[in-house]
Amino acid sequence: MTTIEEASRTFKALGDPSRLRILASLLEAPRYVEELARRLDLSPSTVSSHLRRLEAAGLVESEREQYYAVYRPREDALQARLLELVPHGAREVREQEQRERAYRKKVLDSFFSGGKLRSIPVQRKKRRIVLERLVEAFEPGRNYSEKEVSLSLAEAHDDFCTLRRELICEKLMTRSRGVYRRA
Repeated sequence: MTTIEEASRTFKALGDPSRLRILASLLEAPRYVEELARRLDLSPSTVSSHLRRLEAAGLVESEREQYYAVYRPREDALQARLLELVPHGAREVREQEQRERAYRKKVLDSFFSGGKLRSIPVQRKKRRIVLERLVEAFEPGRNYSEKEVSLSLAEAHDDFCTLRRELICEKLMTRSRGVYRRA
């Protein structure tokens, strides 16, 4: 299983034309730095730098032969399919859910104090999180009058009319003939 960091390293390593030329040369035959530099008309230090990036990404490996480090491609890494490089497993889903929970907590902590809403967020994403918290006060399937909804929302913030309207706009509650229901 590839992590996002490993996949990113691989794509960055393959994203440079000089590194692709080096890799193409290594696919023909294993080579050392000076040989690659002569073949590709690059300086040995540039080739060494590119090889370090390719090695860090797991695309090439080196082996000592007398005084030289000889580089060869890692065929298994080069034959990996694109779908294998892009992480899409349960671990990434869990990490994303964890980040979303942390963000939600941060938003709620910054806008609520002692159960009271300090201000109505301007940013839509944050406002949605706040409204989702407020709608939890209403039972699903139960009918509420406008007065009941207003009284409940007034406990959280003075501008209960805006909150009531936003709950409808965000489809967290429905309103029909003066009857409100949690969606």
